Amino acid sequence: MGIVETITSPTYTIITEYQGSLPLYHIDVYRLNSDEDFENLGGTELLYGSGVSVVEWSERIPHSLPPETITIAITISGPESRVLRISGPAEMEHSLGKGGAL
Repeated sequence: MGIVETITSPTYTIITEYQGSLPLYHIDVYRLNSDEDFENLGGTELLYGSGVSVVEWSERIPHSLPPETITIAITISGPESRVLRISGPAEMEHSLGKGGAL
């Protein structure tokens, strides 16, 4: 996406914006309590805007996520290994296999 900045977790700022060919919104909703909190911050506008949004702890805002959301769940499978589970719209699941793991 042409972003030259180092992308880090926005834990204390909730939303960090990075400029590139498209804006990237890195959103950490761990400190929010509801979809309403997210909407009050303007988060819904980012999800439906012209950029790409990456949301950590997205299970805290289930009603705010668009239908085309792609979810990546990361599970620790060893000291230096992780299992990624990717799920999303039916057409994507069809091409990866339902609950596809990488």
